[in-house]
Amino acid sequence: MALLRLVFLLCLFNIVFVSSAARNLVTSLPDVSVDDDNGAELFYYFIESESDPRRDPVLLRLTGGDRCTVFSGLAFEIGPVKFIREPYNGSLPRLEYNPYSWTKAANILFVDSPVGAGFSFSRDPKGYDVGDLSSTLQLKKFLSKWFDEHQDLLTNPFYVGGDSYAGKIIPYLVQKISEDIEGEVRPSLNLKGYLVGNPSTGESIDDDSRVPYAHGVGIISDQLYECT
Repeated sequence: MALLRLVFLLCLFNIVFVSSAARNLVTSLPDVSVDDDNGAELFYYFIESESDPRRDPVLLRLTGGDRCTVFSGLAFEIGPVKFIREPYNGSLPRLEYNPYSWTKAANILFVDSPVGAGFSFSRDPKGYDVGDLSSTLQLKKFLSKWFDEHQDLLTNPFYVGGDSYAGKIIPYLVQKISEDIEGEVRPSLNLKGYLVGNPSTGESIDDDSRVPYAHGVGIISDQLYECT
């Protein structure tokens, strides 16, 4: 009888375990289709504001790379969680709350862009062949579809932000959004501005600043600078 009870308990435990695992099984990821011909989709994380999500700004956050995952910005920069820095002991890394998270004042939409970054993917390999202009237009399509599904946030102040290589993408994206607003294209975003940190804007522009900078900090002399 004791053995029978043990077998019954083991079977019951197995049923409960399988049922619990099934509830937590991830079967799909949040993504938005941006290229129907090639089956390309952009993955995103959306984290609501900790203050007043129905009124606080919505920030589209992009990262550099190019083709780096935006998870780096979430976990290492402005997101609500961060990794605990501790010696590796063979276990999974632990997370802790980030008290300086931007989500204290804003809803943040972290997007893996372009296709191929992070969890963003294409069913056809041709979908990975995107450049700065085409990936920017895909982001605009992403925003149109995403806000169509989140109409309650459409009137919130909207900003676009990022760093590094995103400095090449953000100004053009904001320009296209502005053109849609002027053309009364729906959905009309409540665009308020954009911000870029340590941006890459283009080699010819970025490189031109090196000589004046070197002169300004005394690396090259006035005489040499006047000869350039």
